[in-house]
Amino acid sequence: MTTVGIATGAGRGMGLECGRRLTGMVDRLLLVDLDEPTVTAAARDLSASGQRAVVEPFVLDVTDGEGLARLAARTRELGTLRAVAHAAGISPTMADWRRILLVDLVGTALLAEALRPLATEGTAMVCFASMAAHLAPVEPNPAAESVLADPLDEGFLDRLRDEVGPAVEDPGVAYTWAKRGVQRFVQREAVRLGQVGARVCAVSPGIVATPQGRQEAAHHPSMKVLSEQSALGREGRAEELAAVVAFLLSDEASFLTGVDILVDGGVCAALSLRT
Repeated sequence: MTTVGIATGAGRGMGLECGRRLTGMVDRLLLVDLDEPTVTAAARDLSASGQRAVVEPFVLDVTDGEGLARLAARTRELGTLRAVAHAAGISPTMADWRRILLVDLVGTALLAEALRPLATEGTAMVCFASMAAHLAPVEPNPAAESVLADPLDEGFLDRLRDEVGPAVEDPGVAYTWAKRGVQRFVQREAVRLGQVGARVCAVSPGIVATPQGRQEAAHHPSMKVLSEQSALGREGRAEELAAVVAFLLSDEASFLTGVDILVDGGVCAALSLRT
């Protein structure tokens, strides 16, 4: 049996490090990113690393339904889907509120929908959420939570805006709701995938030293303070996040599904002691 892995957002940063981990876990690896030169170079470098997997670049926008169908078809051609590390996403300084929700939450649901028919016993998926969904004080809003439950609804963005109000048009607020939605989506997807013996979890990274993380920190100096005042007193490294993802995708985590793992170096722990 030829096993297949997928790493999205894999041109750089945490997605690339997840791809690096997957090269030792599967026979064929599809390295997915929107930036063709970057993902092609990354695939070439991973192919030369001497690991088990044959690595293939795949250029894709995760909000593109036709592209996702091609990804699923290519996966089926190659073998049996074993592991998916879905790190593709954008942060608050990169787009407006609609695009953030579309990529980070709707794109996650679209990817899961495209790959669900390929899931089988032993398939595992990890979706990236964020520490932001743990930190932001969100007042109970059952109506908004109900909207979050169906990110593939045709009017999802407008319905969420109606329930949350104009505050959601702030990119940071939209990001928090998107990542909260990923955490909720993983719970529901775990029930669906469990019927065939497959699993899905989420990870919520804290402040990690990646190009995207540095871009956010440049706009939000408070992030440096948060990392310095965290339990470990430093930023995370992309390979540290990838190590957690690799465990979640491994057979050693075979009874772990439907949960979100906070990987923040103790930011939330430190903050909880100050409230």
